[in-house]
Amino acid sequence: MVETLLPSRFQSHLQKLDPKRRLLTSTIASHKTLLFAFLWIAAFASVFLWQRPSYIGGYVVGPVAGGRFTVFGKVKPLQPVPRLRPAVFDLKEFGGVGDGVAVNTEAFERAVVEISKLGGGGGGQLNVPPGRWLTAPFNLTSHMTLFLAEDCEILGVEDEKFWPLMPPLPSYGYGRERPGPRYGSLIHGQNLKDVVITGHNGTINGQGQSWWKKHQRRLLNNTRGPLVQIMWSSDIVIANVTLRDSPFWTLHPYDCKNVTIRNVTILAPVTGAPNTDGIDPDSCEDMVIEDCYISTGDDAIAIKSGWDQFGIAYGRPSTNILIRNLIVRSVISAGVSIGSEMSGGISNVTIENLLIWNSRRGVRIKTAQGRGGYIKNITYKNVTLDNVRVGIVIKTDYNEHADDNYDRKAYPTLSGFSFSGIHGQGVRVPVRIHGSEQIPVRNVTFRDMSVGLTYKKKHIFQCSFVKGRVIGSIFPRPCENFDVYDEEGRLVKPATESTVPDIDYDI
Repeated sequence: MVETLLPSRFQSHLQKLDPKRRLLTSTIASHKTLLFAFLWIAAFASVFLWQRPSYIGGYVVGPVAGGRFTVFGKVKPLQPVPRLRPAVFDLKEFGGVGDGVAVNTEAFERAVVEISKLGGGGGGQLNVPPGRWLTAPFNLTSHMTLFLAEDCEILGVEDEKFWPLMPPLPSYGYGRERPGPRYGSLIHGQNLKDVVITGHNGTINGQGQSWWKKHQRRLLNNTRGPLVQIMWSSDIVIANVTLRDSPFWTLHPYDCKNVTIRNVTILAPVTGAPNTDGIDPDSCEDMVIEDCYISTGDDAIAIKSGWDQFGIAYGRPSTNILIRNLIVRSVISAGVSIGSEMSGGISNVTIENLLIWNSRRGVRIKTAQGRGGYIKNITYKNVTLDNVRVGIVIKTDYNEHADDNYDRKAYPTLSGFSFSGIHGQGVRVPVRIHGSEQIPVRNVTFRDMSVGLTYKKKHIFQCSFVKGRVIGSIFPRPCENFDVYDEEGRLVKPATESTVPDIDYDI
């Protein structure tokens, strides 16, 4: 599948085009206009693809002008690097060599030490110039900007012996995949303040292929490391970069406050790249994720807050999170997930202006007995589903536990879910909400929903142990568990108890 890396173009599309008008707009367009548009796009695309390397399955196939973008054979000049901090350094000043062969770990470490000496007086900026900069994992420091120039690519070394081992996360108790220590991230920071990773869309590449193969063959004794992990930190900005081929989760902010992630492209093969989540906010507070394009081998976004008894004891929720203007794809899992590790609680999350395409699931909430905690006050607005098997999922039996010592009586509470402006086409099952007697799903609201279906089973709205309401007319028709109100707030049809439908879990 050719990956088009044009997130800003799609953002404009999401913000300006009313999803309900797309079909009407395409219908009234004249045949001549459509033919002209098709020919023009085809001609432009042929020039663009001829000038660019091919991206097939997320991988560059052929070089063009040393990796530089060209227009009709002329090399586009590189953008000048802005000065964002009082002190500015270049990685080459510390012995860096960007040939893709020399290992630059010491150069990065020396540069970070130099910036750490500056203290809080505005900090320092480390420019990574065009080139391929191979490195083992390294740490960031406070009051630092890591600037990735155009045509810059930081490459993670593939041999795991160069990746340090770290203690398990306190809210997980174990490595997420294996007991004991876990591998650290390629770019790491903890107990920091005022950190920026930005650039002219330079790339951080984890070269995760060898990690994925070893994991699948069970050759690793420890949990794989993320690509970028920032822990116990505040005032973090990650913007205008590409993150790709992470060994494990791609971007993992852990117990952080005041985090902004903007205009970031995150890529991994959609199959064969296990657990390469895009962004995993974990016990984070006051966070914005916006204007991003994510296509990975697992959830594009997964909001978390700890695992079973360890997350309950750690007690740090994820709260006040805004996710907007995203295009996401997940063939294996979901576009945006909440859980299943949510034992510290998750609340006050708004997800708006979201396009999910060619995915197994659209948005998903997952939890289980033993998690404890809560998921509440979650709002979804203006969500478009394009060729998605199951649109909206709430699942309460995701029984994957850290160990067998979890509290069987620790039932999570789920309440306060609002879905409005949900539109799309090519959806097999629009809604599947599967609560249980011990974990009912309460206060679910649907409004302004119209989803084109491809699956003609009887129960296209699949519900059990759920209570909620529908405001106005929606399509498809909801299950009997919902009160139906008109737009003026008058009760039209009260909810009735219904039998639990047969659920096709293979969808």
